[in-house]
Amino acid sequence: MVQVGVFFALMVLLAAMTWRKVAAAKAASHASADREIFLAGGGLSWFFVAGAITLTNLSTDQLVGMNGNQMLLLAWWELAGFVGLLLLAFVFVPIYYRNNCTTITQLLEQRYDGASIRTVISALFLMGNFLIYLPAVIYSGALFMQTLFGVEAPLVVVAAIFAIVGAAYAILGGLRAVAVLDTYAGVGILALALVVVVLAMQAVGWDIAAGVPEDRLSMIGSLDSPIPFHTLFTGMLFIQIFYWSTNQNITQKALAAPNVKEAQKGVIAAAVIRVLIVPPIVVIPGIVAFQLFGDVDDRAYAMVVGEVLPEWTSGMFAAMIAAAVLTTYSAVMNATITLYSVDFHRRFFNPDVDVKRLNLTVGVIATALSVVLVPLYAGAESIINLLQELNGLLSMPILSAFIAALLFRNMDARAAVAGLVWGFALYAFHTFYLYVPENFGGVTWYATIGLPWVHYIDVMVFVLFSSVLVALFTNLAVFGNRAQLVFLGGDPQPDGA
Repeated sequence: MVQVGVFFALMVLLAAMTWRKVAAAKAASHASADREIFLAGGGLSWFFVAGAITLTNLSTDQLVGMNGNQMLLLAWWELAGFVGLLLLAFVFVPIYYRNNCTTITQLLEQRYDGASIRTVISALFLMGNFLIYLPAVIYSGALFMQTLFGVEAPLVVVAAIFAIVGAAYAILGGLRAVAVLDTYAGVGILALALVVVVLAMQAVGWDIAAGVPEDRLSMIGSLDSPIPFHTLFTGMLFIQIFYWSTNQNITQKALAAPNVKEAQKGVIAAAVIRVLIVPPIVVIPGIVAFQLFGDVDDRAYAMVVGEVLPEWTSGMFAAMIAAAVLTTYSAVMNATITLYSVDFHRRFFNPDVDVKRLNLTVGVIATALSVVLVPLYAGAESIINLLQELNGLLSMPILSAFIAALLFRNMDARAAVAGLVWGFALYAFHTFYLYVPENFGGVTWYATIGLPWVHYIDVMVFVLFSSVLVALFTNLAVFGNRAQLVFLGGDPQPDGA
């Protein structure tokens, strides 16, 4: 009961600190209701930008999923993220600010002839948030709580509690509340996660290799591993560019700073955290779990935490894990509300809608849908691998539209949509037809067509470039437009340069 009390006390403290900061900032802000809800009034300092970006990404799907693979190889996702964040800071942030974007899809509308591309990509982002990100976050959080503390309540019930509380932050406080909660909770989450790493290493006498197969300790992935080594030089970079630079869930935090320089400082700080702090906390406990318990999949992190942390810290750690779930869920929820409100409702239904009421309506619907979908993820063998594979349906087709927009002019939006449709269909054909999993959570990492080197990350590269080519071909053959090559964000170069 003492630890339950500690848990609730810390959750109340985080909420009180967040609302106090948000209330003071709102009182001093002269921003419109729209700008306050969607972009925190444009008043986030670099510290809160960094915290919001870090904790939007780092949640139980990372802690549980990556440690659940029980191999060092998964650290590449975090190490490669450093590159993606630098590209966001120095390439994409200046472009978004120069074009005065609230949603990143506004940039596409400005670059293409026609508005259809904005609508289609917003719909894809919303589909990804509704069907993938929101339910996966609360599922992994509920699974962790059940495993660590022996919670007897059904998984869906625990997930629903996370969803309701996380949605409350996004609905009632907007992006500012999300960013402040992210930052305050992030300090405690990262600190305790590092303590877990140290205690886990002590539990195995600082010998992480004892009794662990070599393939689980190697950073050079084989062809049938989650990350074959060659894919670091093929699809990994493009996956990182999409996730960190063209993903509304992440970029919205960078767009909420008062200016480009403040946003860049926040993104660079997040990149430093990504490469120095995050890798050990998402892989080392999993390896230790293999030494202590064997191959236990996504239960690894919770089992190690329960083994190495003193009992008196259980309430504190539970609060930090709950905060990690809430921060990611509320951040994705806020991005979802923003996309629907700005790109759909105001454009097609009612441009003068009461944004606060719409905020509430969309939030409630998204919350209910995410809870309903939680059971679909319960059969996953590895939540992080499943998420990465499913993300391929959206990531490369969407990135192809951004590449075409930033590198070419005189592009018809319908041509970009053709590229999107091609990429989506091609990836779906590879993933769900060439290989049919035994169940929804079944995982394979290459197509069963006699080409074992065709890893899904390789397929992403082919999807990306072929989608761009399809868009260019359609633009010329169907709409009679000859695309002009330009520098990133610039004007067409003279003399065909």
